[in-house]
Amino acid sequence: MNNLRLKALLGAGGLSLTLMGVAHAGGLERGGYNIDLLFDPAPVATEFSGTYVMPDRDLKNAKDVKSSDGLGSNGIGGGSTTARDTEGYWVPRAGVKVGYNDIDCMIDYSQPIGAHSAPGANWVGAQSNIETKIDSNAYAGTCSYKFDVGKGKLRFIGGVFQEDVSGFKERLVLAPLVAGGLGFPITGDGTGRLELEGKSWGWRAGIAYEIPEIALRASLVYNSAVKLDDITGTLDLSQLAGLPSVIVPGAGSVIPVYGSADVPQVVELKLQSGIAPGWLAYGSVKWMDWSTLQSIAFCPTSTKGVVACNSTSPARATSLDLLYRDGWTVSGGIGHKFNEKWSGAIGLTWDRGTTTGLSAQTDTWTVSGGVSYMPTQNVELRLGGALGVLTSGSRHSVVGSDGVNYGTDVTYDFGNDLVSALSGSFKVKW
Repeated sequence: MNNLRLKALLGAGGLSLTLMGVAHAGGLERGGYNIDLLFDPAPVATEFSGTYVMPDRDLKNAKDVKSSDGLGSNGIGGGSTTARDTEGYWVPRAGVKVGYNDIDCMIDYSQPIGAHSAPGANWVGAQSNIETKIDSNAYAGTCSYKFDVGKGKLRFIGGVFQEDVSGFKERLVLAPLVAGGLGFPITGDGTGRLELEGKSWGWRAGIAYEIPEIALRASLVYNSAVKLDDITGTLDLSQLAGLPSVIVPGAGSVIPVYGSADVPQVVELKLQSGIAPGWLAYGSVKWMDWSTLQSIAFCPTSTKGVVACNSTSPARATSLDLLYRDGWTVSGGIGHKFNEKWSGAIGLTWDRGTTTGLSAQTDTWTVSGGVSYMPTQNVELRLGGALGVLTSGSRHSVVGSDGVNYGTDVTYDFGNDLVSALSGSFKVKW
């Protein structure tokens, strides 16, 4: 029976499906960092997976509290007071693990962070956001060495990863009607677009203890911050052509800009253990340092080395105002092996929202589940799904640690909305 427990769920099985299904956490998290494949007991294992997440966050009761852009309060002359904020997205992952004696190594591709908000141009908050999108690609190498300790094996883990981040934000800077009223008819639609990209390296270290006979594993893994000290991009204000720079600096031009930010550090504790023949309990706690992302300033490249680029700098051309707080994610669940080919798992996840008032990223509660099918000992197929609640709240102004009052352009409310996800994976091992 002990061997049955091991085959059931230790080393991924249906367990990881419930964790994969929840790819809509706070901050900018998407797929996060996952090294579960490293623990697969097979000498060689390859895995390809994908999750499609469908968050249905709707904004309502929007009020324009900065009428100088031309929209007016409560939508008068400026568009809708409601908007769909979120867009569906894919989270792909691929990895290969090779083990020899007590050494296991894995290389993998993932998309740890990302975001896509697209309320559009026809709502009263267009001066705050028309569309924002962040993408990432991470390429990692991770190894571990294990040795006997007591009834099980102690494993030391280490690795490095490169992370590329890119994205854009588009918003209304000044409505053409207002510009014309000032005596400066512009030839564009009055929007501005920030595009950016950056890449850097991070590292991970961890420790794990395993007793395979009872499907027990406890792991603690730290992933370092990725310091994007040289983010480059452009601020496109060409849609404001005809407006003098005394009103909007750089109007009518495309300005090379630079900035810096960190992809936050992460600490994650995972536990699992067999609790009866063919049954497994599991849980995890993760902390992510999202509070490191406050107001990310971007300044003209021409000012680099001349004046500091921060939220209060006179050189600041624009900024991404996030003002996040730290994120916590707690998961737990049960897995069961039905027979030699089928197993499954179900779990519950709570993710603490990272918003301090500038976004709709409140707490999320999610129920997820999955099934695993092994037609042979070398092939495994998994399907999973998740259904959750994005809790309600409101967007309002917030005073940052730098003393600046952020979020003075628009306010809105949002109710308890749904998030759903579907996931699948294919694993071959030999």
